[in-house]
Amino acid sequence: MITSSANGQMKRIALLNRKAKARYEQQVFVAEGMKMCFEAPKDSVQAMYVSESFLLDEGRREKLAGYRYEVVADPVFRSVSDTETPQGILCLVKMPQYGLEDMLCAAPQGMQAEGSGKGLPGKNAQLLVLEGIQDPGNLGTMIRTGEAAGMTGIIMDKSTVDLFHPKTVRATMGSLYRMPYYISPSLPDTIRMLQGRGVFLYAAHLRGAVMYDQPDYRKAIGFLIGNEGKGLSPQAAGLADSCVRIPMEGSIESLNAAVAAALLMYEANRQRR
Repeated sequence: MITSSANGQMKRIALLNRKAKARYEQQVFVAEGMKMCFEAPKDSVQAMYVSESFLLDEGRREKLAGYRYEVVADPVFRSVSDTETPQGILCLVKMPQYGLEDMLCAAPQGMQAEGSGKGLPGKNAQLLVLEGIQDPGNLGTMIRTGEAAGMTGIIMDKSTVDLFHPKTVRATMGSLYRMPYYISPSLPDTIRMLQGRGVFLYAAHLRGAVMYDQPDYRKAIGFLIGNEGKGLSPQAAGLADSCVRIPMEGSIESLNAAVAAALLMYEANRQRR
């Protein structure tokens, strides 16, 4: 049993929770809670840790069958947990790797290896393209909603909050393991590449001349969603093929970014149904 927070494994967990640089150097992130741990693909789980009290419940012990795990003293587990009320289980998970080809296809592939390029490139792509999203909860909600709405991938720029931030990971509720993603080194270049592959890009914009439910989203499309406070940059909005507007009554000036993304993704889902 691990009884000290000075233990090397506990120090590593604390570092991975705090530092994005460490996560990307090691290509590993921390998943905490029963849902995130037990939905992680087993071959991606690098290590698992449970608290003493977690093992007191017979049902929880049964779920651990087939897993190798370390037991951690309750106070130590609480010290490395990123949650106020830990469930008593966390694991280190290898980051999935994707390329753009993995999302330019007819259906989400989920945990597909980079460069596999299954499906018909550019056909029926349904993409969410994010610029400067700063709230981990918003990003996690978009990933979760994207899976539910049948999107084929999430693309984000480098200024967007870290996909593997502990709060983002929890907010995905497991969709992180199944939703292809791509972190673009240059969003304008990626946008142009997508357009060259036949993906029609719609920017959610307050000055959009077209209502969001008017275009035909059954072709290969992507939705551009900008920063929670500033919206899309003029450059990103200018590169879009069309700007669409979500109507708002009363004195509301803008919608939450995740809500706006959900409306667009589900309108595309409705049309395809």
